[in-house]
Amino acid sequence: MSHAAQFYIDGHWVEPDAPRPFSVINPATEQPFASLALGNSRDIDRAVSAARRAFLPWAATPVTERLALLRRILDGYQRRYEEFVEAIRLEMGSPVTFARDGQAVRGPAHLNAIIEVLENFNFETLRGTTQIRLEPIGVCGLITPWNWPVNQVMVKVAPALAAGCTMVLKPSEYSPISTLLLAEVLHDAGVPAGVFNLVNGDGEGVGAALASHPDVDMVSFTGSTRAGIAVAKLAADSVKRVAQELGGKSANILLDDVMLEEAVTRGIAGCFTNSGQSCSIPTRMLVPRALLPQVDEIARRVAAGYRTGPTDDPQTQLGPLVNLAQFTRVQQLIASGISEGARLIAGGCGKPEGLETGYYVRPTIFSNVTPGMTLAREEIFGPVLSIIPYDSDDDAVAIANDSDYGLAAYVQSGDPARARNVARRLRAGQVHINYPRPDFHAPFGGYRRSGNGREWGEAGLREYLEIKAIVGYGDA
Repeated sequence: MSHAAQFYIDGHWVEPDAPRPFSVINPATEQPFASLALGNSRDIDRAVSAARRAFLPWAATPVTERLALLRRILDGYQRRYEEFVEAIRLEMGSPVTFARDGQAVRGPAHLNAIIEVLENFNFETLRGTTQIRLEPIGVCGLITPWNWPVNQVMVKVAPALAAGCTMVLKPSEYSPISTLLLAEVLHDAGVPAGVFNLVNGDGEGVGAALASHPDVDMVSFTGSTRAGIAVAKLAADSVKRVAQELGGKSANILLDDVMLEEAVTRGIAGCFTNSGQSCSIPTRMLVPRALLPQVDEIARRVAAGYRTGPTDDPQTQLGPLVNLAQFTRVQQLIASGISEGARLIAGGCGKPEGLETGYYVRPTIFSNVTPGMTLAREEIFGPVLSIIPYDSDDDAVAIANDSDYGLAAYVQSGDPARARNVARRLRAGQVHINYPRPDFHAPFGGYRRSGNGREWGEAGLREYLEIKAIVGYGDA
């Protein structure tokens, strides 16, 4: 990667102020494959200054110009699609098939969605004699995680551009290569100098400087709840807007009228998405107590069929976790499930047989988990499913809502009216009925400790806009 040791500031690839080398590790081999430069607060100062200078001219551009830019970005991304696939495979340890069909595909999906929104969006409306204007909020600090690098960057960069904002992006240092590639696409598409800036770094050295910077008007952060709290505190002194998409512990309620084989199989697939490294996946499967033996038998059989292996093998379904720290944490949580008395029906501690190298985790399923167990409370971020029995629909809803999180929830039923009734009672930002296809226009975000604000589609665009009321406009 030619620019891995550089930052993108004010329309140019530049040298860091005092670069600190950081090895980007391929989690499938445990070996470095790129050398990144980590920045500091002076690099953030340079990037924020560039974004501030560029803000007023970019904010004044007509919507047609922003749409043309977004379409050029889309074209450039599509031309380099396989480069994104390979970058994600290496930096995330994502199996190549999932890197192509699950990860990289999110870039054009979100770009197309925001283009559709912008084509039909009204930035001005007249209500009586008052004009309501939606104006770009200003300079935005964007901090993104490692687990869905293209997805999480695109749901911030694309709506910020569409709104007329300028930005400084800090991607995760664990999966930065696909983001550097995106920066090249943005440059080639003709993003004006200073509108988009990128500084690599860690949370302490760069993330904190960006969140606390007095010339940043908004921070959009995706990551852990712990880190989100720190970002909010840093942003508070300058009273900037903070949008957060944080952790999750999503319940998947299987009602007693489901087609059990399909519901359990697809529920496991959902939990194991991205090797379990997703905040909104269904990690708690709630099943009627009377059906628990059947569910266990299906789950044991399905888990045994999952293929964990080399990331360049198109047949591999589960890749490694992103780094050693994440692998160690997941091993500790699996051990806690065993010690707390959950019934282990698949997987367990240690690596899969034959995969001694790489941060691989055995696909693991616990049954007869109780709502108070660590497995049912903490976000694990690995291929670990907890099956929790319940006694009635009301009991299922109560268990689902008994969580610090509220990012997503899932309901499976053969009766649409019954499923909708349960969905309305769930305290989560997104509820999925019967495993629907993705809707990239649906607002995405959470209740409680899962964050605040929404991303995706029109809701994502509105996060980057301020509301101005011009009273008496209609009388002037």
